[in-house]
Parts: sequence; structure tokens; C-alpha cells
Amino acid sequence: MEEVRLLQRCINDLVSVLALPALWAGRGPAQVLRTLADALFGMLRLDLVYARLNDVGGAPVELARVGQAHGWAARADELRARLLHALGADPRHWPESTRVTEGGTSMSVVPLRLGLKGEVGILIVGSVRLDFPLQTESLVLDVAANQAVIGLQEVQLLVEQKRIADDLDRRVAQRTAELSVAIEDLRREANERRLSEQALDGARAELARVARITTFGALTASIAHEVNQPLAGIVTNASTCLRMLGADPPNIEGACDTARRTIRDADRASDVIKRLRALFGGKGLTPERVDLNEAAQEVVALSMGELQRCQVLVRLELADDLPLVTGDRVQIQQVIMNLLLNASDAMSGVHDRARQLVVRTENEDDERVRLTVRDAGVGLNAQSVERLFEAFYTTKKGGMGIGLSISRSIIDGHRGRIFAAPNDGPGATFGFSIPRSFDDAARSPRV
Repeated sequence: MEEVRLLQRCINDLVSVLALPALWAGRGPAQVLRTLADALFGMLRLDLVYARLNDVGGAPVELARVGQAHGWAARADELRARLLHALGADPRHWPESTRVTEGGTSMSVVPLRLGLKGEVGILIVGSVRLDFPLQTESLVLDVAANQAVIGLQEVQLLVEQKRIADDLDRRVAQRTAELSVAIEDLRREANERRLSEQALDGARAELARVARITTFGALTASIAHEVNQPLAGIVTNASTCLRMLGADPPNIEGACDTARRTIRDADRASDVIKRLRALFGGKGLTPERVDLNEAAQEVVALSMGELQRCQVLVRLELADDLPLVTGDRVQIQQVIMNLLLNASDAMSGVHDRARQLVVRTENEDDERVRLTVRDAGVGLNAQSVERLFEAFYTTKKGGMGIGLSISRSIIDGHRGRIFAAPNDGPGATFGFSIPRSFDDAARSPRV
């Protein structure tokens, strides 16, 4: 009957030990150790319990439970010193049990390693009974030690997970703050860039206007010639009309013909003024269908007085089957005029050959048309070709270095390309090509 009673008690104790992890959930190492010591002290009616954890999630933890009637030291550090003196410092060499006497009281002491080599900690229990530990008690102690190791490892894992989570939260918060600062910097830089681009667009527009005004000054003679011809016709026709009306009898039919010629010349003068306003004004125009041949002829006609003054011979080689293009007529004409005047300037120092300028239009391929201006001037060198279209770069004495840069901006805005190359003989060829359809360009250049 005694064996059955002991077995029943062992089973109850094992059930209680196995239930301990439920009490340890969410608790720290010290609480796990305290719960274990109290449970064993009560279940096995022990007289001594000493436990120590080796740095599980923090500083080492130790505790002691000693029966008050036995005279053993109750302080954990004093009890540890006495027990290790009796058992030895190395847990790997501890006996399964031993008898230790302190203050006149002898106890049977059972040391247990927490972990294979005691790396987690140690658990030492004792009883004044001579038959301690019984086989059933040894079983309960071994199970309790294993449960304690599992529980403490789970606590250690939770502590490490919390440390990692806290570190991750800290790093996320730090990175979030850094990203917030970076985003704010990017916003500020984007705003500064937008303002800079607006200022640059304004500067480009102003430079384009200055370039047109500068060109206007160079074309004063041509403008005067273009306007004076129809004005002279108007004056002559008006005088003739007066004479015919003053005749006796009045020549009504001749006066009407003369009046019509007067109106024609006035329209010619008006057309010249309109072209000049469009070419040298500051307003952008809506893209339209443009005959590149006609646009080139108008610019040559407008520039003819200046070209003749510079003794430049102009030959037009315009393709008969040239398709229309869609673009900004005024800006395309500005590019053509700039290429004409640059070619004229390049031949200003030529005295040993004819100052001949050839304007040619042609189909570049199925989708693009090309206009080139070939001169017989001083030519180009390899270094200057690379930089010709850079802003403020010029090879001309007193030049501003903006004409070709603005021309490139205009052609780029038409999704075209502008180019320059030395001729096989004297001089150089400048030109541009643009798509036939402005749908490919998708936008009007802003210069």
C-alpha cells in the first residue's frame, strides 16, 4: 500500500511539474526560478532549495529556500559557497547525491544541472531525511529540471525576440526620420529646381528675343529695301492717279488701274511688316502646316539686302516633291535666318573665291525633311564642331554665342536634330532635319 501511495503521489507531483510552463508564460527568468523553487519545496517537502541562472536575458539570478528549524544559512550567496565547497566547483563532476552537514544539521543534497553542462544554471535541493531522494522523487526532480530548462530557454527566446523587435523598431524609427528628412530635402530641391527651370525658361526666352533683335539690327538694310520698294510704288502710282484724274477729260479707267496697283503695293508693304513682326516678336505661335521651301524663300528674300551688301551669292536648290511639315513657322524661319547670317559672316574674310551660299532642301527619309546651308567660308575644326551648339560658345569676334544654342533648342523642340560639318572643299555646311508630322514632336518649343 505504501508503494501505491508513493506512486500516486509521484504521479500528482509530475502533473503539477508539467503544469508549471502554463504559469511561466510571459514571465521573466527570476519569476520562473521562484515558481519552480516554491513548487518543489512544497511538493517534495524539502528542507533546502538553491537555484542559480547564468545570465538568462540579463544579470545572473539566484535564490534560496531553507527550512527555519535547521540552522542553515538562508542567504543565497552564503548557501552557494557552502554547497559548492561540498560538491565541487565543476557541475560536470558532481555526485548524484551527497550528505552535507551545516550548523549541526545534516542533509541529503541532490545537485541538478540546468542544461547539458550546466550552461543555463544549477538547481540544488536537500532534505534531512536519510532516504532522500526516493526513486520517485529523483524522477520528479529530473522532470522539473528539464521543464525549467525548456521554460527558461523560451524566456530567453522571448527576451531575444523582444530585443530584436525593439532594435528593429528603433532602426525603423531612425530610418523613418532619416527618410522624412531626405523627402523634405528632395521636396526642397525639387522646388528649387522648378524655380530654376522657370528662371532658365525665362532666360532662354529673353536670349531668344535678344537674338532676334540683334538679327533685326543686322537686317536693317534688307528691311528698308523690302519696305521702300512698295512705298515707292505707292507714291508713284498715287501721283500717276492724280495726273490721270486731272486730265481733260479725266482718264477714269487708267486712274482705276493705277489705284489698284497702289492697293497692291500697300498690301506688299503690309505683308513685309507682318513678317517682321512675326519674326522678331516675342509671342509663340501655334504649330501649323509649313512649306519649308516657301519658308526658306521668305527668309532669303528678307535677308537679301544684307547678303548683297556682304557680296554673298545665294543659290536655292529646293526639292520639288518636298512634303509639308508641321511646326512653328516663325521659329523654323528664325533658325534658317540664323544659319544664313552665320554663313555670311563665315565668308566675310574670303577674297580669293566667290562668296557662294547654297540653300538646299531634300527628303532625308520617309519621315523627315532636311534643310542645309552650305558656305565657302573659313570652315570648321574638329574641336569647334563639338561645342558649336553650346550656349555662349562662339568663334566669331564680338559674337554672343547664343544663336546656334537657341537654334538647337528650337529644333530639339521639334524632335529634330541640328548639325554642322566641314565641307570636302572650303567652308562648312550647317543644317537641320525635322519630322514631317508634329505628332512625333508632341510639343511646341518654348524659346
